[in-house]
Amino acid sequence: MATESIVENTCYYNENVTFFYKVVNKTISTGWNTRDYVVIGLGLTVCVIVLLANLLVMIAIFMNRRFHFPIYYLLGNMAAADLFAGIAYANLMLHTGPWTRTLTKEQWYIRGALIDISLTASVANLLAVAVERHQTIITMQLHSTMPKRRVVLLIVCIWATGIIMGLVPTFWNCECDLKDCSTLAPLYSRRFLIFWAVLNLLTFFVMVAVYTRIFIYVKNQSKNTSQQVTEIRQQTVVNLMKTISMVLGAFVICWTPGLVTLLLDGLLGKESHANRYEKYCLFIAECNSLVNPIIYSLRDNEMRRTFKWILCSLCRRGVHQQRQLSLVKRGTSLREETLGSGLKSEAEALC
Repeated sequence: MATESIVENTCYYNENVTFFYKVVNKTISTGWNTRDYVVIGLGLTVCVIVLLANLLVMIAIFMNRRFHFPIYYLLGNMAAADLFAGIAYANLMLHTGPWTRTLTKEQWYIRGALIDISLTASVANLLAVAVERHQTIITMQLHSTMPKRRVVLLIVCIWATGIIMGLVPTFWNCECDLKDCSTLAPLYSRRFLIFWAVLNLLTFFVMVAVYTRIFIYVKNQSKNTSQQVTEIRQQTVVNLMKTISMVLGAFVICWTPGLVTLLLDGLLGKESHANRYEKYCLFIAECNSLVNPIIYSLRDNEMRRTFKWILCSLCRRGVHQQRQLSLVKRGTSLREETLGSGLKSEAEALC
């Protein structure tokens, strides 16, 4: 009994990443195969598209003054979280497969922390949007009167919460309790995965409940509306709510499979066979960061016009630069021809 107690209380701080993968029987491929190249190539391609699309959303909100309201600042922060997610997934793609063997434990924790931060920031941001919409629409206003300083403070709190949650696994891990190691993330504690999955799933439930209450309220209000101006205002509010609800729905649909898989891994361990679904869940979650810009472009006419204006401006600037470059080259060639003919004339005169 004493020996078993000593073994259970032994901490393996000096062991490398490969040791913990062997503990949970999770294999690290030793060489590259076609499947690895396809996964990494497809993953990096999606990451690049995610980065560009969400950068476009952030620029559109910054450039168009019609978007300078709290709700759009929060949606811009949502795009920043999705952009960060693209960076996190790109880092994961570049440190997966055979490359996992070369990672130190600190690098491995950072790899996971980046994804945790992006998820927490997205969830906290959606929760902030839900509260903002609830307070605004109950008073039948289109935009909140929240001061910019408060919006900035809210955004800072969102990212601070994300960073804190990203750092938790570095302290709440299984390095001193190998029986508690996760099969999906071998250094993570299964108890942490249960806490993490349940917390996020409960937050999803709260957000869905808030949006359901808002829609019921708006529907009841619309029945009692008789003035045309108020009807137009209500329609604008409803359209914005539908757009945000689609963002929330896409987020819940894309992240729920991964969170359920984490929960099963935390509860059942190796018996959950969670590794079979790991890559599929990650890919679906990654695609969520690409969905939001598509929703904005399809649902919001003003956002779509701003996208077109930005892209057309970039195209015009590119064409203008090409014309200038061609003119410079043409001027250089003309000077060379003039200089060449002048030298030829001088040579003929000397002869």
